[in-house]
Amino acid sequence: MIPFLQRVAAAVGQDRFLRLMRFYPPYLGAGISVVHVARDLSVIEVEMKLSVWNRNFVGTQFGGSLYSMCDPFFMLMVMMRLGDEYVVWDKSATIDFLKPGRGKVRARFEVPPALLARFKSEADATGKINPKLETIVVDEDGQTIARVTKLLSIRRKDRTRLIAVPSSDALA
Repeated sequence: MIPFLQRVAAAVGQDRFLRLMRFYPPYLGAGISVVHVARDLSVIEVEMKLSVWNRNFVGTQFGGSLYSMCDPFFMLMVMMRLGDEYVVWDKSATIDFLKPGRGKVRARFEVPPALLARFKSEADATGKINPKLETIVVDEDGQTIARVTKLLSIRRKDRTRLIAVPSSDALA
């Protein structure tokens, strides 16, 4: 059975589904909005305004909200583009807080077609890979607020569970 959200994405279109994530309860509460989705899902941009709902004890962006705004997008971009023949999961993540977020912040996620093709080729050849992807969160002046690194797990569904081979590139 196809999970509910995957059925919704198929019905409304994947790019529209991603834009509608602003109504996902954790995002609605934190004020996180998907502001741009490329038609081919190779680029997604997300922003979050500072509000009473995502402000921490010292009046800056709450770290959990900064991470939350970055959490699902690399996995969703790769999963939706590779299709049903592959299993894609978030394996791990790190966030480095570099500067306090004092206003609206923004993150841009990119998985260019050539990089996706390489992931597909490597997963096809080895059965499973663990590529690293990175984005930065910037403020309205373009200053880096945080750096988020995600480690994905990508494997073909028709393969038995294998030991993953790190992707040939350290950070995409």
